[in-house]
Amino acid sequence: MEYRKFGQTYYVRMDKGDEIIGSLLALCKKEGVASAVFGGIGGCSKAEIQTFVPERGEFETRELSGMLELVALNGNIFCDEQGALFHHTHALFAYRENGAHDMAGGHLRSVTVLYTAEIELRPVEGGVIRRRTDPETGTGFWSFDKENLK
Repeated sequence: MEYRKFGQTYYVRMDKGDEIIGSLLALCKKEGVASAVFGGIGGCSKAEIQTFVPERGEFETRELSGMLELVALNGNIFCDEQGALFHHTHALFAYRENGAHDMAGGHLRSVTVLYTAEIELRPVEGGVIRRRTDPETGTGFWSFDKENLK
């Protein structure tokens, strides 16, 4: 992974073998970024995506592998009261399966770069977005409590 900061925005290039989510969380920790939004594109080799199934109250997980075009990556990073970082990320992949073009997307747990990924990371300015746990899904969502302002 290599990155540069221009203004308040980080431009991140991931290389073969980099795991995108872990790398972004590590960058935020290193740079002192407590909350941010990001988006990107790239070529990946494997991904773990999830879909929440309300009737069962759980996530279904699907693993993809092969040449995966990351056509859309959208997510955010936020922290809890102790400063631990979390992410909420969605992605859409295009790929070939059985000779046909296909697409799959959803909540992204992890994704590994095959060739490259280009990501724009924009830190939140003027405050910090904290994590609130949703009791139905067990996942974290944004919290806008007054205490979150710097």
